[in-house]
Amino acid sequence: MLIIGELINTSRKLISEAVEKKDADYIKKIAIDQVEAGANYIDVNCGTMIFDEVETMEWLVNTVQEVVQVPLCIDSPNPKAIEAGLKIARNSNGKPLINSITGENERYSEILPLVLNYKTKVVALCMDDNGMPETAEDRMAVAQNLYQRLIEAGVSEDDIYFDPLVKPVSTGDKAGLEVLDTIKLIKENYPNVHMVCGLSNVSFGLPNRKVLNQLFMIQTMTMGMDSYILNPLDKSMMGAVQGSQTLLGKDSYCTGYLNAHRKRLYE
Repeated sequence: MLIIGELINTSRKLISEAVEKKDADYIKKIAIDQVEAGANYIDVNCGTMIFDEVETMEWLVNTVQEVVQVPLCIDSPNPKAIEAGLKIARNSNGKPLINSITGENERYSEILPLVLNYKTKVVALCMDDNGMPETAEDRMAVAQNLYQRLIEAGVSEDDIYFDPLVKPVSTGDKAGLEVLDTIKLIKENYPNVHMVCGLSNVSFGLPNRKVLNQLFMIQTMTMGMDSYILNPLDKSMMGAVQGSQTLLGKDSYCTGYLNAHRKRLYE
């Protein structure tokens, strides 16, 4: 199970303020806290810093890497910002992860060279020039096209992380079900690729969001999801992640569950 810590994102008010003040100590603390809580990757996203995103990405990557050894997820809509982060990202403890490539021709042509040149893993969003698919079958068609193009380009299956695009159930009552069906289809056809998602979109606009996010995590994991972009400081969520792994037979001798118990994730 791959956990990508989502907290270093300038869309968050406290992170944005820290970045604007160049408060390195605060950023470092957030990075350390996430790793200590179980994050395998740290997501670095400064996409809201439109006018100086490249420089900000460089500062964030350097700042985070001063205090943690886990690899980074370089997350941006701007290919120049992604490359700025990749140029200085360490890969001694694991490949960097790019978030993300899509089936959109322009985005694909911009991101693929970065994946190949910097030998990264990559999040592949199930969307293309036709927009965001509504059904599992339409998502699968995009995934199939992306898979074939990436494999032909030399990207290994183990480096591909399909994101089925989680939409709010508040805007369509079948939104969660379509994601579950998409995961099933992709894993049936391409069992060696990975699946990743950000959970919080599913509960957007509704009360008790943490409950829905946690329940959806359990459902998606059962279908084959093996990576999540989430807040690792949420003990309830991390406890649910580990408990689900244990019940799905992915925790030899319940070692992970017992460790989670000792860390008091279930209190």
